Amino acid sequence: MIERRKLLGLGLGVLGASAVGPMAAFAQAKLGISDPIADLLQRQADLPEGMPAEGLVAAPVPTPVAPVRSASHEPRWLKLHNIHTQEKLEAVYYEKGEYVPDAVQALDKVLRDYRTGDVYSMHPELFDSLAALAAKTQTKSHFQIISGYRSPKTNAMLHQRSGEVAKRSLHMDGKAIDLYLEDVALDRVRAAALDLGRGGVGYYPVSNFVHVDVGPVRRWVGS
Repeated sequence: MIERRKLLGLGLGVLGASAVGPMAAFAQAKLGISDPIADLLQRQADLPEGMPAEGLVAAPVPTPVAPVRSASHEPRWLKLHNIHTQEKLEAVYYEKGEYVPDAVQALDKVLRDYRTGDVYSMHPELFDSLAALAAKTQTKSHFQIISGYRSPKTNAMLHQRSGEVAKRSLHMDGKAIDLYLEDVALDRVRAAALDLGRGGVGYYPVSNFVHVDVGPVRRWVGS
């Protein structure tokens, strides 16, 4: 049994507490406080990442599953590999009914904007969605991370290059990840993410990744 807050990672040190901010922010995020970004996405205004299914007619989506709350004390694992920095991390990020601060900080570091080096506090329910996705697909592999947090500068650059990048992407708020799995077919990853019904799921078969976020439940297909 791995001791509390012990990380199994390669090339990662424990970050200072200032990298993530107070754990009170986690509690605030879970209280259902008004989220202007989610409201913006709901209106589908100028957001390619928020298009309805296949960019045409909205398709039925599963009934949203309530996020896992602290009533469950089962440990939650995540295994990440940033394909740009080659950092790997395997960590218990939730244990005994609470998020483990140093593990969360290490996850945030792996998911940083690799272009600028900016580290951001990723939304904890995004970690829960990935853990549920790992369980559903029964993967033995690390999530291969293409994009986690994006700084405003990086997102603006990517938006200018491609109309498929939202002008106000949830990546900028630590609420989205683009990923794939080496041992699970991409269409199966997409199907599993849709079945969770926890947020947006974008399918990019040409670019070989699935976008997963904790915004409103919706789906779309890109290139």
